[in-house]
Order: sequence, then structure tokens, then C-alpha cells
Amino acid sequence: MKKAIWYMVGAIFILSTLTFAAEKTTSNVGTEPVKINVVKPTRMHATGKVVEISDESIKIQRTVKGDMENMEFTLDKPFAGIMVNDYVKIAYKEKDGKLIATRVVKVVLKKKDAKAPEAKPATDK
Repeated sequence: MKKAIWYMVGAIFILSTLTFAAEKTTSNVGTEPVKINVVKPTRMHATGKVVEISDESIKIQRTVKGDMENMEFTLDKPFAGIMVNDYVKIAYKEKDGKLIATRVVKVVLKKKDAKAPEAKPATDK
């Protein structure tokens, strides 16, 4: 009888440890909010000479690795002070297959001096 009681106590102890172990979960599902990565549209830049300009669009011609390339952009708003044959830098993004200009800035090209510095003649004394 004494042996049977010890077997019962041992069985209860083993079964109780198994139930406590089964209650603990190691999964973090539902405890943390799900983070969704929102992809921001990449802003790109293009620099070139204005070929056409209107209130809705601008068309530039640029040189890429020796090849001439024409690019057409849709304007968010009309930009003042930009005319044909001006050099511009355009910040744009691509949306639904269209290039949308967000910023247009006129680029001032630096001109090289036409005159080279003249050498002074040496004076003999």
C-alpha cells in the first residue's frame, strides 16, 4: 500500500509538470503589431536642355554616355522663368509609367575665360 501511494504521488508530480510546461507558449504571434514596409517613390534627377515647354509638360534633351536622349515629364504645376534652350535640372518621380517633375531648376553654366593669361616678357638688366 505504501508503494502504491508513492507511485500515485510520483505520477501526479510528473503530470502536473507536463501541464505547466504545456501552458507556456514560445510564439509571439499576436503580441506585436505587424509592421508593413511602405515603399516611398524614389526621387531621380535629370539635367538637360529644354526642347519644349508648356503648362502641363516639359521635354528635355540630355546626353548619356555620348548618346542623345529625349525625356518628357508631366508637370505638377507650371514653372515660371524657364524657356526653350535653357539648361535645367529636374527632380522627378515615376508614377504609373509616367515621369512626373516635382522640381525644375534653371542651371547656370560656367563659361571658360576666352583669353588665356599672357606671359610677361623677361626683362634683362
